[in-house]
Formats: sequence, C-alpha cells, structure tokens
Amino acid sequence: MGEVVADDDFLEFVPPSGVASPCVNICRIDSATTLCLGCRRTIAEIARWGSTDDEDRRAILRAIEARTA
Repeated sequence: MGEVVADDDFLEFVPPSGVASPCVNICRIDSATTLCLGCRRTIAEIARWGSTDDEDRRAILRAIEARTA
C-alpha cells in the first residue's frame, strides 16, 4: 500500500514500491523445505519484504526463481 504524506497545505500520495510481492495468499510453511507453499519464500524473506528496498526484493525474486527451476 502507498503512503500519504502531509505537508501543511496538501496531501501527497507516495506510491508503493515498484516490485510486486510474490504472495499468492496461500500462506503455509512446508516443514520439510521451510518455504512458503504459496510464494516459495523463506520466513526471513517474508518478514523483511515490507521493510526492504527494491534491490533486495529483486534478489528475493531471483532466489525464488532459482528454487523453483
């Protein structure tokens, strides 16, 4: 979700990151692989997604791609 920034006379909407989350709302961790069954991220990757930058998000997406290849 974006952010609304207030500045004295107006509000400015700051759009969310350009890198979309791989979440598909199937949030279950596989005990054998410790990966989410929906998005294939680790718990650590899921936890940091909301606070990391686009460069790291792209790295996470590349890691997911490598896991599923």
